[in-house]
Amino acid sequence: MLSFFAQEPESRVLCYANANLTRPDQAGEAMRFVEFWHAITGTDPAWLYFDSKLTRYAELSKLNQRGIGFITIRRRSAAILRRLQSLPASQGHRAVIDTAQRRHQRLRYVDETVKLPAYDGKIRQVAVTGEQREQPTLFLSNNLKDSARSLIVRYAGRNRVEDTLGSSVNFFHLDCLASEVRLNVDLDATLTVLANGCYRWLAKQLRGFETAAPKHPFRKFVETSGTIEIERARIVVCFDKRSHNPILREAALDQSNQKISWLQNLLVVFQYP
Repeated sequence: MLSFFAQEPESRVLCYANANLTRPDQAGEAMRFVEFWHAITGTDPAWLYFDSKLTRYAELSKLNQRGIGFITIRRRSAAILRRLQSLPASQGHRAVIDTAQRRHQRLRYVDETVKLPAYDGKIRQVAVTGEQREQPTLFLSNNLKDSARSLIVRYAGRNRVEDTLGSSVNFFHLDCLASEVRLNVDLDATLTVLANGCYRWLAKQLRGFETAAPKHPFRKFVETSGTIEIERARIVVCFDKRSHNPILREAALDQSNQKISWLQNLLVVFQYP
């Protein structure tokens, strides 16, 4: 069993998941995500970033034919490495990736177009060295207009996706979706996506926590003590005294005056000491 998760990088919301995936179906999951995105937004995604093991070259060709920009990593074979080593030094270029907190900012790269099996047409390959790795990193992209530096910087944004997935593993235990029953795994994945969306929404309402990982709003605002009083027309939540109450009060989450259907259409009101 495999699980597929997709995240929208700006909002950091897990927008798609499939836990009913087997290895024979793996290669086509990228296009299934594209169809899902098109169904809910009316347009194809502008860019996709994914790992080299996700799909095959034939699927990359389908993405290119639909006009979807993508960047991925190519697996290094011995033949590719030998050819790169045989290239003259004049084909190499230098770039400075001056993004914040990046350890290795001065890189050297070779920018060229290559032919891939089962890929219709040529594709761009950028071989990057200078990242303190023994072998170069090979970027593949169907974008032929942007500079190589721009593609490297754009793909580096994938680290934010990996960081968010890492926090989901830490907080939602994404790596523990284990069961002999496939339906249980699928339900766990669905609940994880819903919970992630709820915490992203809550974080955006709290000043200073817009980009916080789910565990921080949970520890400071959700995992808190207080009392609940159920009255005739409303539910009153009385928070105990805490240092982060002013942030919660400023968010005014209870001021929408919307009745909650699954709480017998009662209003929820927050009170602070």
